[in-house]
Amino acid sequence: MDIKSIAVFCGSRRGNNPAYAEAAQELGTALGQAGLTLIYGGGKMGLMGVVASAVLEGGGHVKGVIPEFLTHTEGMHEDVTDLTVTEDMPSRKAELFTLPDAYVVLPGGMGTLDEFAEVLVNRQLHQCAKPIWLLDTAGWATPLLSAFKAMTEQGFADDTAKLFTVMKSVPALMAAIKEA
Repeated sequence: MDIKSIAVFCGSRRGNNPAYAEAAQELGTALGQAGLTLIYGGGKMGLMGVVASAVLEGGGHVKGVIPEFLTHTEGMHEDVTDLTVTEDMPSRKAELFTLPDAYVVLPGGMGTLDEFAEVLVNRQLHQCAKPIWLLDTAGWATPLLSAFKAMTEQGFADDTAKLFTVMKSVPALMAAIKEA
């Protein structure tokens, strides 16, 4: 599979650990320099804004997809290469899920978890074969990975670890993207 575009799911906030924004910046710069298109939630705030701005600064293309009601609270990133304003969240998610060749999950909150869960379910149900990478910056994903492990151990899910790959660094993630 030749990956040309990556959807990045991440927080509309920066979180409490500066390592989160540093990883978003590093990833965005690497994606831009690699000539990959970022597809993301369209906001200018938080990690979303950091990764999008870094892709642009790195010379890459950015496709933002934001629902109309969030244009006022998250602030549209009007510098992106292509910005689509959708009617609602389901329309936004439909584009975020169908447009990219692969997915990367960075630290984030409930929206990030929602997007990650939806691509995982589609992968589990064999509706999606695109690569999914989770960047475990500063141990952010440790509690989430524990929850997935518990779901499996308690008989509520097959081995969820087979659905995505945990990456510990941006260079390792970029190497995996190139190999995919």
